[in-house]
Amino acid sequence: MAEKKENPHEGHREKLRQRFIRENGFEHFEDHQILELLLFYANPRGDTNPTAHALLNEFGSLKGVLEARPEMLMTVNGVGERAATLISMVVPLTRVWHRCAMTTPERIGNSREAEKYCLSILAGHRTERFYVISLNAKCAVLGRRKISDGSLSEVSAYPRMVMETALNYNAHSVLLCHNHPGGTCAPSPEDIASTIQLQQLLNGVGIMLLDHIIVANDSTYSMIQHGDIDYRVRNKH
Repeated sequence: MAEKKENPHEGHREKLRQRFIRENGFEHFEDHQILELLLFYANPRGDTNPTAHALLNEFGSLKGVLEARPEMLMTVNGVGERAATLISMVVPLTRVWHRCAMTTPERIGNSREAEKYCLSILAGHRTERFYVISLNAKCAVLGRRKISDGSLSEVSAYPRMVMETALNYNAHSVLLCHNHPGGTCAPSPEDIASTIQLQQLLNGVGIMLLDHIIVANDSTYSMIQHGDIDYRVRNKH
């Protein structure tokens, strides 16, 4: 009777799995090892190490791999539809976790909480998005609305839609946020000019603009904290 051949990769797979459980995370893992472990669940047999390295070579970094579209992932040898789908689920799942981690009812009491809230909405999106978050007098979130979903380089803040949103929620104040995919979180002159215009419009109907926060990757930028919009304007009412 022929002797059963052992899978030479079985021991490596189990060691990585056990290491993840033992360390409760990826803190001491190298980038290719994180991808290897993830790929185990899409490719139940075979060595995923070459595929992990090929992905990193193609997209430049682990971040680049995790943010790549499924169709782009599938151009890499060894990555099928199941693996591409699994990898592309990681960043959206992180956004869900951030949203679930927010306290309920959601309340934004200071600038750091505002930045964290905006990061939970916008982190990882590949196109620019603009949101209006309406709050009551106790800074509890009444609701949020996506005003625009633009291209990689441009998003429009529609004044009428911003005003309608704030008035429909009977907001005491609003928080604005948008993202800069693939760029820095510093505002452009157009970002600042449009925000000042929106602040004046909101101020005219007695609604305060708490801040306008820009998200880029895992960084945030507060226009209030950097003095791009006048803090005193929001306290006139």
